[in-house]
Amino acid sequence: MSRPPDPLDTLDLKLLQALQTDGRASFSRIAEVLGVSDQTVARRYRRLRTTAGLRVVGMTDESRLGRQSWLVRLRCTPDVAEQVAGALARRPDTSYVGLISGGTEVICAMKPRSGQERDELLFGRLPRTPRVISVSAHCMLHSYYGGPLGWLNKLRALDPAEEAALTRPPVEAATAPVVLDTEDEALLAVLRRDGRTPLTELRTGTGQTESAVKRRLDRLRSSGILYFDVQHDRELLGHATDAMLWITVAPSALATVGRALATHPEVGFAAAITGQANIVASVLCRDTGALYTYLSERIGALDGVQGVETTLTLRQIKQLTYEPTR
Repeated sequence: MSRPPDPLDTLDLKLLQALQTDGRASFSRIAEVLGVSDQTVARRYRRLRTTAGLRVVGMTDESRLGRQSWLVRLRCTPDVAEQVAGALARRPDTSYVGLISGGTEVICAMKPRSGQERDELLFGRLPRTPRVISVSAHCMLHSYYGGPLGWLNKLRALDPAEEAALTRPPVEAATAPVVLDTEDEALLAVLRRDGRTPLTELRTGTGQTESAVKRRLDRLRSSGILYFDVQHDRELLGHATDAMLWITVAPSALATVGRALATHPEVGFAAAITGQANIVASVLCRDTGALYTYLSERIGALDGVQGVETTLTLRQIKQLTYEPTR
């Protein structure tokens, strides 16, 4: 029997939050801010990659590219749910896939590059998949929390001075959708596999000069098109209960409730969506008792909340990137 990984200590937590704050911060920069050696940061990073599934992944803000993001719920017969989830996870336009509702429902976050890709999946392939009972698609209308800000930003492992030292300048305000060229796409493709790919390897992987890669990288980040997210094993941080909340809110209270959710430590993502439930939130809690307390005392206290459907995530099939189980 394999030995369970050691629990994460304060420095591990600081490193995780530092990477969420700036996914490409150098080990030397992180070490300087945290007051430890470069070798210590590098060693901790390598260990967390092995024990906690740590990965830094380049992501794009689809709204700045004039694209829509969708959440899709598929009800399946139990014998095909994992197969359907695996097929969705292998698609490049999905960023999250999970099994919920006793393994009979699949939840998928998708970012189609065009209306044609969206329609091909939602109206063509999925409804015709054998033993898929129903498909419901929800367009994300407004993000209250998520994207470049994740649950790790709420760890409070870094003190305010450390966090400020690692925080990049605010991104430029969006004025119009940006069109990416082939060189941008080549760079983003490499960063989706590993957001910390060194400049020398980015040069090789894209066929561009190192100076050109650095300019593109800086432009994509400063414009808000490119951000970095951290993939990790959430249970190692003491959060064994992962749930999606489908919240029905009075329209007049939509913005107020959304902003309140963004401040809750349990919330890693919250957005206004289309459908009967008009807000969706992803929450992490220590256990089901903590989830009950959160629902009854925090969600229940928000004016305008008319109802909540809670679904537990039984297993994540894809979180940012997909690695098939062997």
